[in-house]
Amino acid sequence: MNEGFFERAWDVVRQIPEGRVASYGQVARLMGAPRCARQVGYAMHGSPGVAGGVPCHRVVFADGSLAPGFAFGGPGEQRRMLEAEGVGFLSTGSVDMKNFSWEA
Repeated sequence: MNEGFFERAWDVVRQIPEGRVASYGQVARLMGAPRCARQVGYAMHGSPGVAGGVPCHRVVFADGSLAPGFAFGGPGEQRRMLEAEGVGFLSTGSVDMKNFSWEA
């Protein structure tokens, strides 16, 4: 993937409001690349993070599960950051997508 793809992915993710999440596939669709969810994951892994204005912790799998190797402090850190924003989780440990998905 080229740098332009990553920048486009980051631009979409910057729009996800606090307290909401989007799936990798949703980000891909919103940037006009509907079959590129995996590449969106690469972009999130390579992002500058929240300090760089990209709230990549708000991107999760379609089923609400979290990235197993969250790049910015381990998998527990992603959950901690989402909970701090008020995102709710199910007893399975996944994000409650029904109530916390971003409606772009």
